[in-house]
Amino acid sequence: MTVSGVKHRKIRKAVFPVAGLGTRFLPATKAMPKEMLTVVDRPVIQHVVDEARAAGIEFFIFVTGRNKGVIEDHFDSQFELENTLETRGKSRELEALNRDLPKAGQAAFTRQQAPLGLGHAVWCARELVGDEPFALLLPDMLHQGSRHCLAEMMEAYNEHGGNHIAVKPVPDDQTHQYGICGVVDPNAKVTKITSMIEKPAKGTAPSNLHISGRYILQPDIFALLAEQERGAGGEIQLTDAMIKLAKKPEQSFHAVRFDGDIYDCGSKIGWLTANVAYALARPDLADDIKSEIKKLL
Repeated sequence: MTVSGVKHRKIRKAVFPVAGLGTRFLPATKAMPKEMLTVVDRPVIQHVVDEARAAGIEFFIFVTGRNKGVIEDHFDSQFELENTLETRGKSRELEALNRDLPKAGQAAFTRQQAPLGLGHAVWCARELVGDEPFALLLPDMLHQGSRHCLAEMMEAYNEHGGNHIAVKPVPDDQTHQYGICGVVDPNAKVTKITSMIEKPAKGTAPSNLHISGRYILQPDIFALLAEQERGAGGEIQLTDAMIKLAKKPEQSFHAVRFDGDIYDCGSKIGWLTANVAYALARPDLADDIKSEIKKLL
């Protein structure tokens, strides 16, 4: 991609860390991955893959763990189901399944054998990503807006190159709960990042812009993650590696402000709220769900 005479390598691949245990949803996640919990009628992971595909991603890399085989099955053909739908004349349902299916060779799965943190999960994808920039999407965080978050980030990357992090404002009294970015202009849609800190102490945050689970990263991050240094919680933290990467003069970091809504589907309230919000956004469901909510209230 060439913009203003500057050539930036195309973002073709996206990494999805899906190895988490989902303990906050037990017993629902005892035998089913949390990423397969549905928001309306699509698994959480499918919503995030949809976002990546809409942004132009061509290759999907899933970092899985034990008991996550159903995710791989979800992104594969299922002859018996497809044959039954075809036999029964359910062409609309069959077309929907085929539309969501990655083409042959477009998806890959690798294991994170131990829960050593997000940084470790990303490092596990290093051989599949190779020596090219890539997108990273955390499946727990659903971004709902007039435009897809990653698509906006792609535009920023095509203009500036380097590394990009999606951010969104949070109340000042909640900044200690998140990874926070210090920036040049906190009101700009795209601005340079001046600092990053994981869960700053109350009153010390450089801004109220929290890291929202969408990244575009250069492959240089893998060499830093390979050092396997432990950070907060005794885990290998992605933020720690990004802070090191940002110190290199050839590596720029930009924040891309997301103006839509974000639902943390790793929490019960976030997941329940996402179901309501996504249902309200559906013309075929909105009126009925409004009516049912009124009855409950």
